[in-house]
Amino acid sequence: MTSLHADTMQYGGEMIKGKRVSRGISALAFAMAAAAGGAQAQGTDNAARFGALESILDVSLSPDGSKLAFIDQGPKKTRRLFVVDTAEGSEPRQILASDGGISGNLSWCGWVTNARLACQTFTRGDVSGDVLSATNIIGIDAAGGNLKLLSNRRSHRALYADLRGGSVIDWSSTDKGSLLMTRTYVPEVDTGTRIANRAEGLGVDRVDSVTGAGRRVEPANRDAIYYLSDGHGNVRIMASQSWSSSTGQLEPTIRFSYRPKEGGGWKPLAQTDIVLEDGFDPAAIDAETNRVYGFQKIDGRKAVVAMALDGSGAVTPVYAHPSVDVDDIIRIGRNGRIVGVSYATDQRTAVMTDAAMAKMTSALSKALGGKQVVIVDASADESRYLVRAESDTDPGAYYLFTPKAGELRPLLDSRAPLVGMTLSPVKAVTYPAADGARVPGYLTLPPGRVDAKGLPAIVMPHGGPSARDEWGFDWLAQYFAQSGYAVLQPNYRGSSGYGDAWYQSNGFQSWKLAVGDINDGGRWLVGQGADPAKLSIVGWSYGGYAALQSGVLSPDLFKAIVAIAPVTDLQQLKDEAAREGTGRINTKFIGSGPHIREGSPAQNAGAIKAPVLMFHGTFDQNVEPAQSRTMKRALDAAGKRVELVEYPELAHSLETSEARIDMLRKISAFLPH
Repeated sequence: MTSLHADTMQYGGEMIKGKRVSRGISALAFAMAAAAGGAQAQGTDNAARFGALESILDVSLSPDGSKLAFIDQGPKKTRRLFVVDTAEGSEPRQILASDGGISGNLSWCGWVTNARLACQTFTRGDVSGDVLSATNIIGIDAAGGNLKLLSNRRSHRALYADLRGGSVIDWSSTDKGSLLMTRTYVPEVDTGTRIANRAEGLGVDRVDSVTGAGRRVEPANRDAIYYLSDGHGNVRIMASQSWSSSTGQLEPTIRFSYRPKEGGGWKPLAQTDIVLEDGFDPAAIDAETNRVYGFQKIDGRKAVVAMALDGSGAVTPVYAHPSVDVDDIIRIGRNGRIVGVSYATDQRTAVMTDAAMAKMTSALSKALGGKQVVIVDASADESRYLVRAESDTDPGAYYLFTPKAGELRPLLDSRAPLVGMTLSPVKAVTYPAADGARVPGYLTLPPGRVDAKGLPAIVMPHGGPSARDEWGFDWLAQYFAQSGYAVLQPNYRGSSGYGDAWYQSNGFQSWKLAVGDINDGGRWLVGQGADPAKLSIVGWSYGGYAALQSGVLSPDLFKAIVAIAPVTDLQQLKDEAAREGTGRINTKFIGSGPHIREGSPAQNAGAIKAPVLMFHGTFDQNVEPAQSRTMKRALDAAGKRVELVEYPELAHSLETSEARIDMLRKISAFLPH
């Protein structure tokens, strides 16, 4: 249990009283994590402690604020749903469990009413050699029982399979116990029946969470991919993406339509190119002002703007930053009230547009020692808030805040096996690239160290490539720091978050620049005193690609290469995308030309000198395991030292503690230290 810094803390002129919730919740959370990772039994086994999944996957607060629902992660793929009263001394009650088998696994749960929950389940499986995934929404009583499927049932008469289980788009029930949610419809064979379904595509239904019965709100549209509600039961935005009739591939353009406040048919609103991120991308509707908030570039950087939903197309800037993208809109409550935006420079910053919320979150952060504070959920009347606080040296804990009483109570630890450990501060740094550009990144040193002199070191490029690293807790970087390494996480050119000029043409088309920046990070570490004979590179997804390609670009720099779920052959990646229907999108993203071969580590395996260790889940749908197998064959053929570890039936994130712990142990044995 993470304790507060004092028994009383100041909040807006009142006193915040720090009290612990019953030992039942914290003790249970630690037992769950211990079972998952063996941390308690292993004692100082850092692979078990850091490799264990987050103890708590998801937490939500009931509409009246009297109950919590949380999902824990146990051994293998086991997940359990608990409900607990927020009153002092209450004990959690398990009401549902899943093991990742044929019935799926729990992803999240939210409250429909004080007595009813809706949850998403998710499953993957091998169907005739193809890995397919399916989701469903289910309803269950808070006391357990009355389990109902809320997604459309998949009919044996369907002409094809649509495995999307839909999503909840509005929790603000206008009918007792109902939800506004998307549902998929597939036309059925009508031979021998007059009641075959002819609807096709994604629509919106109001679904009774108790009975599972649905009432059509928005007819199915075959091109629709999602809808936005105004938080008051009205569907106002439809996003659609069409398939090319000539190629059978998805188009890279998403088109948005809106429905006027007074009702009527759909009208054109805007569109966005998902590869170039050009155009307006709506995200949240403000019913009071009849506007939709979304993202649009201003001076080459993503900003938050508001577009009128009255047919005028009037756009009002809400917030733009001169150096980085503004990439998040902060919403709270069951109506999704918009209260602010956020962006990341060296650290993430929230700009609250709601004055009361700005005052509250600032006071909470101060009371919690300057940690980053996120409002996870709120009661319907916002008299109680579920708060998460975290920092670079704190993987996170959940609190219940009651403003009227000035009471802040600890509830659950995000990573119970790490409670009490001394973690390493994360320092924002910049270093020079070969062309003089200053590359931002983060440096994590072993606990107690102030420099990298004499240390083994790791460069750890992030995935994406359309992503960036941020300041905060990172389980992989912290594990390596605990193991005695200096760890650099570079936001190389090709990273998102810094605007178009830094993004270039993305990390595949601009691979020489991106990988060059990453390798210059290794040279900078050596210049800071790190041991050049013990310099390694470790990456996941695109980071794995960059780790392998670094060995092509600078064969003598890194002494060991670890690639987790890496892309290894760009032409193969384009071919795989074409089979999945995203060929046009990926062709535009990856591009064509000499860089397809030059930028593929599998096509240049002979240049790599360092030993290579790779990991891949066989159910990976982000990067097919065939990519790692192609790389292994190429390295074997070139007479290089290589090992590939495959984890059966695991996805891109290697979502079991057992796999992650095993991976950490294998990496530690492999890296020079």
